[in-house]
Amino acid sequence: MKRYFIQRLLLLLPTLLGALTLVFVLIHLIPGDPVEVMLGETATSADKQELRRNLGLDQPLLTQYRNFLTNLATGDLGRSLYEQATVGEIIRARLPATLQLALCAMTAAIFISFPLAILAAVNRGRWLDRGALLFSLFGLSLPNFWLGPLLMIVFSIHLGWTPVSGRGDLSHFILPALTLGLGMAAILTRILRASLLQTMHEDFVRTARAKGLAENQVWLKHTLRNALMSVVTIISLQFGALLAGSLITETIFSWPGIGRLTVQAIQTRDYPLVQGCVLVIAVAYVLVNFFTDLLYKLVDPRVSYD
Repeated sequence: MKRYFIQRLLLLLPTLLGALTLVFVLIHLIPGDPVEVMLGETATSADKQELRRNLGLDQPLLTQYRNFLTNLATGDLGRSLYEQATVGEIIRARLPATLQLALCAMTAAIFISFPLAILAAVNRGRWLDRGALLFSLFGLSLPNFWLGPLLMIVFSIHLGWTPVSGRGDLSHFILPALTLGLGMAAILTRILRASLLQTMHEDFVRTARAKGLAENQVWLKHTLRNALMSVVTIISLQFGALLAGSLITETIFSWPGIGRLTVQAIQTRDYPLVQGCVLVIAVAYVLVNFFTDLLYKLVDPRVSYD
């Protein structure tokens, strides 16, 4: 087991390096010059050259990449081209908002999907089952950039139940969390329903019924617990998707998190800030998948890492 986790930890490094390299190349290939964005079209060529030299953008791309990796190895993410602060300081100020939103979205998805999946499996072929499948179909079909404004128009503008945008008390979390979590809830509903229907025909479930256990104990203690393996995997993968999906959702609801910060940095061609934001998202994604392997042993003691 120890050897397995050491191997997984070693695999994290090339994964992160590949993600950073890809983003570094793509952000420099996107049309647009940060110097022109900062100085405007009326600036002279001498001013542009001076600023480009001060920012280190006049160096060859390979030199910039080498400097970026060298600074990263010492924990230095660089300095924002626009903000009067380091990339690390800016990200630390925005990261809590994104984590709070992602956790709220995941909580909403779990509270929606688990009851629906259990009801659908228990009532297979009935109207409850068809309703749960219809919900999952709609949840998978509605993109965030359409669902977010729709929820905002209905619940904020017409009904006035929730704030339109921004981050504040719990009421500000409702619409962004639902926008992010509905797609995840749809996926979890389908996966958990299918896993429950497969597990309910196993021998240990029939044995539990033969012992005279109550039906709710059979479903919750035996069927649901053994059906969680696939769900744990989906939850871990979808957590990374929540961080990626936050780019759109945070922009729609003016949420001051990493997603909105990344979009703003891309628009202004703030290379160091874009690279820092992507690094944080990539690290969170691979760490969640790493800790998912630890959860497998807790969910199912039969799992072996040998």
